[in-house]
Amino acid sequence: MSRNILLTGASGYLGGTFLELLKDAGLPAHKIYATVRSDTQAEAVKQYNASPLSLDLSNTDAVSAAIIDNNISIVYHLHNPLDTGVPAWIKALATVKQQTGQDVHFLLTTGAKIFSSHAGAPTEPFSDTDPALLSIQQSQPEKSPIDAMGVAAQCNSLVIETANALGVKSYIFAPCIVYGRGLGFGNKISIQTVAVVKAAVATRRVYKVDEGRPTWPVCHVLDNSTLYIEILRGILEGRDIGSGASGYFLASPGSVAWDDIYAAVGKALKKRGKVDDEAVVKADRAALEKMGEGLECPADFVPLQLGGLCTLTAEHGKRIGWTPRYKAEHILEDADAEVGLILEYLENARSYGIPKGTKLKQ
Repeated sequence: MSRNILLTGASGYLGGTFLELLKDAGLPAHKIYATVRSDTQAEAVKQYNASPLSLDLSNTDAVSAAIIDNNISIVYHLHNPLDTGVPAWIKALATVKQQTGQDVHFLLTTGAKIFSSHAGAPTEPFSDTDPALLSIQQSQPEKSPIDAMGVAAQCNSLVIETANALGVKSYIFAPCIVYGRGLGFGNKISIQTVAVVKAAVATRRVYKVDEGRPTWPVCHVLDNSTLYIEILRGILEGRDIGSGASGYFLASPGSVAWDDIYAAVGKALKKRGKVDDEAVVKADRAALEKMGEGLECPADFVPLQLGGLCTLTAEHGKRIGWTPRYKAEHILEDADAEVGLILEYLENARSYGIPKGTKLKQ
């Protein structure tokens, strides 16, 4: 039986790459609807064999109607990890289930930051298959040192709890430090690596923001997208791939120390004359203030943008058939190309008069 799928964030870095790879993924019969905000985006998604849906994603009534009217049974939500309106989306899926008898599925793209020291997550290694993950997330809002991270953890729990209550299968997908050139029609660069580059260019130096050598999971954008595809393949084939409290997925072949990422970026920036010294030093308050100017955020939020400890490990994807192509260390080998790509984007943004402060869409 053919499935109707709704994808949000198709113009973003992750969503666009997923949509491109989906064309040749060889999946069982399905129809993709992609949300758009303009006629230009509507024309763009058609080249990926997707049907555009013009929707205000903050209007839960309109989203619910679109899900029900189009018999959508699978939602891939890649737009906003802080979307507290998702219960309405899940309720609409439950209505489709009642009307069609099909199983229905809701996937929320969140972020590894929500499983990190920034959000009060464990600092010892834990896996995306840990049976205690839901209870860990439910306790995080009280532990999180940053309010927004507590809200994001609460949103993850809300998705699982609402879906369980309504008979909807849910999945929490956590991208980490994703890198590499995106393949979609919109944003083609990461929002994580670009922060390191922008902060360094603003200060003419690469600074570290943590004590010690904290690590973070990494993943090439192509591998991130193939995990999206393997989850969808499992759903379309009717396999039990794990959902709800057992439906967390991290796309990563392993972790890398931030210090090593900084060093590789510093070398690439010095080669291009964008920093005065490729050596990495610890940021003091003055440096954090200047980095904040470059990132257009308060100095206290700079460590959230480019530091911290995340000890989450990826096991779930491998259990359903996902095999990453690139090893974790590839991010260091690819740093020169990544920096070149980011600088090219930033230069083009200035050339085309893109307003300062325009946010990249993941």
